[in-house]
Amino acid sequence: MADLFFLKESILIYLDRSGGLEKLIDDCKLLNDPQQNEAAYRFKINVNPSDLIEMDPVLGDCVLHDPLRATVLFQSVCFLAMKTLSLTEKIQTASQVNVSLNFTHLPSFPEYMLDLCSFPRVYGPMRPKSMEGVVIAMTRITKYTQGARFLCTNDNCLCSTGFHYIRVHIPGATESATVRNDFTCMICSSQLKEDVKFRVLGDKQLVELIHVKALDVLRGHQQDSTRYQSVTLFLRDELCNSMRIGRLYRVIGIPALVHQWSNIIWSVEANSVQPWEPKCCPEVSHRFQELLHLTASSPWRFSAIVAHCFGLELAPPGLYNTLKLGLLLSLVQTRTDANNTFHGFDVLVVTSDTLILDRLMEYSLNLVCRGVRHQASGELFTSLSRDEHGAGTANIHAGSALLATGGICMLGDLGCYKKDKLDHIHSVLESHSVSVFIPGKKYGEDADQQLSFPVQCSFWGLTDSSQHFGKTDFAVLGTAEMGPVPAQFAEAFGLVIQCRDRVGEQAAYAQSVHTLQQAMQPGTHTFPSYWDFSNKDYKELVALSKNLQVELSPEAEKLIHGYYMASRRARTQSQGVKISLASVKLLLSLAEAHCRLSLRTRVLEEDAVVAVLLCENSVTLKHGASALIIPSDAAFPCDMGDMEGLHRRDTILDELHQNILRFIYTYAPGADTYITEE
Repeated sequence: MADLFFLKESILIYLDRSGGLEKLIDDCKLLNDPQQNEAAYRFKINVNPSDLIEMDPVLGDCVLHDPLRATVLFQSVCFLAMKTLSLTEKIQTASQVNVSLNFTHLPSFPEYMLDLCSFPRVYGPMRPKSMEGVVIAMTRITKYTQGARFLCTNDNCLCSTGFHYIRVHIPGATESATVRNDFTCMICSSQLKEDVKFRVLGDKQLVELIHVKALDVLRGHQQDSTRYQSVTLFLRDELCNSMRIGRLYRVIGIPALVHQWSNIIWSVEANSVQPWEPKCCPEVSHRFQELLHLTASSPWRFSAIVAHCFGLELAPPGLYNTLKLGLLLSLVQTRTDANNTFHGFDVLVVTSDTLILDRLMEYSLNLVCRGVRHQASGELFTSLSRDEHGAGTANIHAGSALLATGGICMLGDLGCYKKDKLDHIHSVLESHSVSVFIPGKKYGEDADQQLSFPVQCSFWGLTDSSQHFGKTDFAVLGTAEMGPVPAQFAEAFGLVIQCRDRVGEQAAYAQSVHTLQQAMQPGTHTFPSYWDFSNKDYKELVALSKNLQVELSPEAEKLIHGYYMASRRARTQSQGVKISLASVKLLLSLAEAHCRLSLRTRVLEEDAVVAVLLCENSVTLKHGASALIIPSDAAFPCDMGDMEGLHRRDTILDELHQNILRFIYTYAPGADTYITEE
């Protein structure tokens, strides 16, 4: 009894020091509403385990290793404080005080971590654990019994009135553990009956969490025999809607064995939820640092060499440089910032040889944490199933696009998709959201419901230009044959890149020799280069580039604005094509991405030039050539096998820069007031 007294005394001191007692007083003021009559009243108390252990090690040990007993102690102290301070008259017994202890954090020791790759399926103590993972499914919000009042059916019994029998939900308990018909009075052994008008209902939501390594299976490359199992989280009350499908979270929860019918289900009662992101590499490799130093004289050379040397395991240097640059720009630009705003752009590749490019895009997925290779036969957005934990509602499962949240979703060859699926993808590309229709009768609800989920990932797609569908003989000069993809579908993609071999049979021969060489001697390059970067080097470069905070210089902003206005007027006059505001977003994204890939924090005018060249090529493929005459492969107009080639590329890009300025002066009157002619 003495130990119990000291524990309660420590709890009172902690509540006073941490502000919990003041919060309790404020919460009791809200109970004065005469229309609010409930069996139990819920009080949320934030608990800092470090402060508790420092103040009273015994109390801290109790909270961390026996949270149910600690909850009872906090309940007793709170009830005593309410009566002593006369905070409310509605609470007559301690059972009416429903205390919820919310942990601010847990000690950073292995004993308090639960690895979802190897979490135990055995009975153990119900103590809080910390876990990290990605949400792959979740249910709608349903109701559960938070608290209930029972009365003795014997009118002569003392317990036939008052609040002697109050049952509240505890972690791991099912609905039947709180509300049943077979409870008996402890005094007279008569049957207890619930007073329904005092029942307290709360919100409940079920979420499936899985280790983030499980997403590696969806990248498309060969995996080992490891199998991953998800764990079910129970979110209750204020934690409902705190998690979103496809996002990463760090969760503190209490593992429990839920007895459901004849089965025993292992689940976790969530206690606190926080967004989580894996730690990224703080710096790039020495090879890239050396390259950055040697190319400091030109703002274009570093990114050019990075793209030129990328994916040498799949294609010889010099082929598909524009595509490699576009993929790298998409990788470094695709991210979600601190304000939960998504940044990125979609890439559509037009080619007659989809095999090598499909492999190159799949290879690029390995450079980011969230890369998903979608199979045309699978579910791209969402699917529904009935919940298996007794909630009786719909369980919404994430498809490839939602699992790729904050990353890349590779669609592959779009010719493998049916028309209705392409129409659905087109709608999502335009709205960046997907709607889920839940029929009420099928999932135990009176009315149908429609939910909307944001789609925050960049899409990569391929279209085979050799498949001609309804091609006309009067196609606009410069437009590309999109194969099975409708023109309006290609318009929904931000960046369209056409991969065509400039040297014809020589390129096919070089690719064949390279493929045979890699098959016989993997890792060796037929075309040796001084700059040889590993896959790990590129991962570190992309990870660092994604987290750079960049600012737009006035020169770059003026060039982008001037090009947009000039292109809009020129194409409207000559082709009747209206360039949308999405082009401005694409230009800004490309310029920022090129700045990040070049490891700079300020977007220069040269970054804007590369963005204009890529965007102009993309618009030309969709709508035809304009008055701005640039090469079809403007970003890489010449061979870059040596320093002379790099210097020649810089010279050509300088000339294209001047062409862009003249185009702006011609079609955007007044541009000379904010762009200084060089």
